[in-house]
Amino acid sequence: MPPSTDTLPPEPRGSGWRTIRKVAPYLWPADNREVRLRVVLAMAALVVSKLATVTTPFFFKAAVDGLAPEDPAAQAGFLLVAGPVALTVFYGLMRLAGVGFAQLRDGIFARVGQRALRLLAMETFRHIHALSLRYHITRKTGGLSRIIERGVKGVDFLLRFLLFSIIPLILELALVGAILFWVFDIWYLAVVAVTIALYVWFTFKVTEWRVQIRRRMNERDQDANQKAIDSLLNFETVKYFNAEEREVRRYDESMAGYEAAAVKTGVSLAWLNFGQSLLITAGLAAVMVMAARGVQAGSLTVGDFVMVNAYMIQITMPLNFLGTVYREIRQSLVDMAAMFDLLGQPAEIEDRPGAAPLAVSGGRIEFRDVSFAYDTERGILRGLNLTVAPGETVAVVGPSGSGKSTIGRLLFRFYDVREGAVLIDGQDLRDVTQTSLRAEIGMVPQDTVLFNDTIRYNIAYGRPGASREQIEAAARAAQIHDFIRSLPEGYDTVVGERGLKLSGGEKQRVGIARTLLKDPPILLLDEATSALDTETERDIQDSLRRMGEGRSVITIAHRLSTVVDADRIVVLEGGEVAEEGTHEALLARRGRYARMWARQAAERENAA
Repeated sequence: MPPSTDTLPPEPRGSGWRTIRKVAPYLWPADNREVRLRVVLAMAALVVSKLATVTTPFFFKAAVDGLAPEDPAAQAGFLLVAGPVALTVFYGLMRLAGVGFAQLRDGIFARVGQRALRLLAMETFRHIHALSLRYHITRKTGGLSRIIERGVKGVDFLLRFLLFSIIPLILELALVGAILFWVFDIWYLAVVAVTIALYVWFTFKVTEWRVQIRRRMNERDQDANQKAIDSLLNFETVKYFNAEEREVRRYDESMAGYEAAAVKTGVSLAWLNFGQSLLITAGLAAVMVMAARGVQAGSLTVGDFVMVNAYMIQITMPLNFLGTVYREIRQSLVDMAAMFDLLGQPAEIEDRPGAAPLAVSGGRIEFRDVSFAYDTERGILRGLNLTVAPGETVAVVGPSGSGKSTIGRLLFRFYDVREGAVLIDGQDLRDVTQTSLRAEIGMVPQDTVLFNDTIRYNIAYGRPGASREQIEAAARAAQIHDFIRSLPEGYDTVVGERGLKLSGGEKQRVGIARTLLKDPPILLLDEATSALDTETERDIQDSLRRMGEGRSVITIAHRLSTVVDADRIVVLEGGEVAEEGTHEALLARRGRYARMWARQAAERENAA
C-alpha cells in the first residue's frame, strides 16, 4: 500500500459544518440553473461510475467459473451463458465504464468548482478593500494574501476530496457491504464492517497524535528559517561584530530541534502505515479464509472466491489514502474558516442607506468642531475648526503627533469623526457615498507607491480608459515626459515592485501626473516633497504649485520652507489650531510658527 503523506492542520477554529454550509450556496446557486444542472449530472455520473465499479467483480467471477466447467455450482450461473471470453470483455467494459463516468463527473463539475473558487476569491478580495484603514494597519498584508490563497485552495481541496473521494468511498463501501450480505451472508459483511471501523478509528487516532508532532517540527523549521533570513538580512551587522559562528550556532540549535521532531514524524508515519496494513491484511485474510472454506464445502465456487478478493482489494485501495484525505480536509476546513472569518469582519466605514453622490460646486472644505481619536486613550484632534475656501491653498504644519496627517485621513473618510463634522460644499461626508467623495479628491503622498507595472499603467491609474494623448499631457505637466521618452521602452517601462526602479523624484512626478490626469477639484498634498533632496524638491514644488491652480488645496508639511507661498498657514498643536495666517503675518506674531521657522533655519545653516 502507498505510504501516507503529511500535511499540517493548525489548531481548528470554528465549526467545520458551519464552513461547509457557507460554501454550499456557491455550489447550488439559486439564480443559476446551469450550475445546478451540472451538479445533478455530476452526481448522476458519480452514482453510475460506482455502480459499474461494484458490478465489475461479478463478471470476473463468472469468467473464472466459466473456465472451470467441472464445478457444478458454476454451471448454474446465469452469466455463464455468454461464455468466458465474452464475460472477460464485459469485465473490461465495466472497468472502463467505472473510470469513464468518473472522468465525465470531473469534467462536468469542473466549471462548478472553478466558478465557486473565483466567486469566493473575488468576494474576499472585494471585502478586504472595503475594510477600514484601521484594520489594514493592524494586519500584515502578507497574512491577508495568505488567507485568500489558503482559503481558496481549501475550497478546491474540499470539493475534490469531499465530493470525489469521501462521498464516493462511502457510497462504494455501502454498495459492497450490501453485495456481500446479499450474495454471501451477514458474517462477511460483519468482518468487513469491523475491519473498516477499526481502520478508520486507528487512522484518525494516530493522525491526531502525529499532527502534534508535525506541528512541533514545523515550528522548529519556521524558527530556523526565521533566524536564517534575519541573519542574512543583517549580513553587514554580522560582519561588523565578527558574529558568523554565533549565527551558525543559533541556526544549528533550531535545526537540531527540527531534526528531533522530524525523526519522530518519520517513525510515527512508519507505525501508521504498518498499523493500517496490519488491519487491512487481517480483514482481507479473514474474509478470504471464510470464502476458501465455502469453496471447500461446495457452497461457493472458485469464482466466488476471486470475487470476494476483488471486492476486498477494491475497498482497501481508497482506504489507503484515508489518513491523507482526513488531514487535508481538516486543513482545508481551518483555512476556509479563516477566510470566512475575514468575510465576516465588519467594515468600519460604510455608506449610509440612501447616501447621495457628492456634488462639488466650489470645493469649500470645513472641519467643524472636529474631535477624533484612533483609540479612546489618546485623543488626536480636539474641537478642530478649519476652513479652506474654494481655490485656496491652506498649509497645515505642526510637530509630530499634532494631527496633520489625520486631517487627510478624515477628508478621505478613512475614519469617521467622533464629534463634529467634515463638510465639502456644505455636505457632511458621512451623508455621501465614499466612491463619489474619493473621486473628487486628488492625493500626492510623501512616498508615492507605484504598481509593479508600466509607467503608462501607473499614470493612467488616475483615470481608467484615458487616451495616450491625455496620459502624455499629464506627464508633460508633471515634467516627466522627457525622462520617460528617454527610457528604452518609454511609457511601457516596468517600474518594479513599489516603483523601486525609479528614483524618489521620478516616482513623485509619476504620482503628480497620475493626480493631474484624475483632475480633481480638491487636492491633498501630504508632505509630498519631504523625502526629496533640495534640488529635486524645488522642481517638484513648481509642479505642485501649477497643479494647485484653481483647486482647493490642503498641504500637510513638516518643512516650513515648502509652504511659504500658501494663501494661509495653519499651525496645529495638540490637535488644536494654535495660530494661523500668512507666512509673513505668522513670523511677525513671533509665536509658535516663528519659533519653528527659526529652528529649521538654524538646522539648514548648520547642515550647510
